[in-house]
Amino acid sequence: MRHSKRSIGFLCVSIVSVSIALAQAPVATSPTKPAAQNLGPTDAKAKKTYDDALKLLKEDRPAFALDGFRKADKLDGGHCVLCELEAWEAAMDSADFKMAREQATAMLENVTVPGYKAQAQYMLGKAWLSDGVKDKHDKQFEEADAAFQTALQFRPNYPDCIYEDGTALAYLKRDDQAIARFRSFLKIAAPNDLNYPRVQRFIERPELARARMAPNFRVTTLDDTTITLESLAGKVVLIDFWATWCGPCREALPHIQKIAQRFNGQPFVVLSVSLDSDEGKWKDFTAKNNMTWLQYRDGGFDGKIATTFGVRAIPSTFTIDADGVLEDQHVGDADIEGKLKKLIARAAEVHTHASSPTLQTRAAGTETAQP
Repeated sequence: MRHSKRSIGFLCVSIVSVSIALAQAPVATSPTKPAAQNLGPTDAKAKKTYDDALKLLKEDRPAFALDGFRKADKLDGGHCVLCELEAWEAAMDSADFKMAREQATAMLENVTVPGYKAQAQYMLGKAWLSDGVKDKHDKQFEEADAAFQTALQFRPNYPDCIYEDGTALAYLKRDDQAIARFRSFLKIAAPNDLNYPRVQRFIERPELARARMAPNFRVTTLDDTTITLESLAGKVVLIDFWATWCGPCREALPHIQKIAQRFNGQPFVVLSVSLDSDEGKWKDFTAKNNMTWLQYRDGGFDGKIATTFGVRAIPSTFTIDADGVLEDQHVGDADIEGKLKKLIARAAEVHTHASSPTLQTRAAGTETAQP
């Protein structure tokens, strides 16, 4: 499905929704939908209501989809596990974490297989964790930790659950326990796992696990370079969402070009993410306008990067510091150079400090002196 688009004043928006959903960290994969046939709706009316709700979810209307899935579950006698799972996902997309907990709890009452029990407990923990990140209350993080621990009793080697439990423990400032969880993650996760290098940094600096980390991602840019957000650690990153069909984006382009030129050669990267569906037009535009920095085409408002960052209007920019912490989000052509200057100066100072020969010699001497 492609979102239709419209220029409104100083920005271009998805007609489906004009709200800006700020991406929350940490990000992990969504639960796997149970494959068993009998977990879906069995009542004819429930099936139709469920299918209609799926269409609403695909149209990026999670609040309406949530109502539909709940209605389908009710029509099915409250036993439709897939209805509850989809309702949970729609509730999470709508930031209705209380409702998400209710759906996870309902699913727990309807499943008996240990793997599904683990999944439902994980969903419950995710809802508590997201609520905690929003409200910053220890109770939510404690509930999240309890749910994740229960999930791990049903499925000990559950990477996403281990990762999220480490995050909950970090928010509770139980850093030793968080580090232990993150080390467990590294033992079972593949080295090419998107979160692998981030978890390595969390072990070294657990305070980052409770920071407002930008969502991680992996893309292959126009110049055939594969990057992840973690591969850019140590550099300030400006992500610019735009499209050739967006008038306000074209008007903002000289400002992005100025920023790219001004901070060229410094610990700074611009990644422009196009929402164009037409690859040819996108390539022609970037070439004609000398857009020599990193370019990636996401294909629309429903592209994987736009969805991850909750982009609903363009131009939108996200400023990420050298540690991967999300510092700013702006819609429209904003004055961001002052903020960037400070963050880049801090990144350069940290790099200079870390690469100092005196510090390296001192560190090596200290390491040698240890038994």
